[in-house]
Amino acid sequence: MSSRRRRRTVVRAPVPEEFATAEGTISKAWMVIFSDLISLMLTFFVLLFSMSNMNLDNWNQITDTLSRSLSPSIAKEEPALKSSEFNISTILREDATDLDYLSGVMIELLSKDEVLNGSRVLRLDDRMVVALPSDVLFEESGAILTESAKTAVFKLSGVLRNVNNQIGVNGHSDPAKPDQSDFDSNWELSIARATAVSNLLRQSGVNQVIAAFGFSDSRYDELPDLPDEERATMARRVDIVVFPTGGEL
Repeated sequence: MSSRRRRRTVVRAPVPEEFATAEGTISKAWMVIFSDLISLMLTFFVLLFSMSNMNLDNWNQITDTLSRSLSPSIAKEEPALKSSEFNISTILREDATDLDYLSGVMIELLSKDEVLNGSRVLRLDDRMVVALPSDVLFEESGAILTESAKTAVFKLSGVLRNVNNQIGVNGHSDPAKPDQSDFDSNWELSIARATAVSNLLRQSGVNQVIAAFGFSDSRYDELPDLPDEERATMARRVDIVVFPTGGEL
């Protein structure tokens, strides 16, 4: 083995270019490290992407967001309705029959009916009320409609089933406790009578959900100042309430 050492040729990497500034010479070696880092990160993300399942919805959302961000000149779609036209009444309200006209029709109809000719039609600011006396509708102290009352309410439904107005039924009573009745209180009696009229209207073709409420004698003090017997008769009633707006309660 020769004692003479062999000469090794050392190949040196090219020295990054340097540039001079007023403060000295600055090396560009950091660009090599930065490029390697970017390459590794890109490789890492490509690997993650290849191992994942594509969610098309999320992908479309991302691409759409990027498109709008990078191309802000894309025209925005005009809404179907302007804000001034898009309000609660546009969505919830349907066409309804004028209550003044409907009141006249009801008054004429009830005046010709032998059973309901004692009923009253009240035109209030926000509704129309057809007050039907319970004494001619139901059996004594009960909530079962008589046959003549069924026929009369069926005639009444002939008008109501041709309108789109909201309809409700309220039952009322006098302060006296029910005598010889299946009901323990006037609350139960009033709601049972309201429900009976509501169901009959539905069976007669009024095609909407008719809410029934029982008020017992809670509205008794609101009645006009009349003799006790006449006032009690007026208190025992079922009100069909018709609202000026369409739809259901």
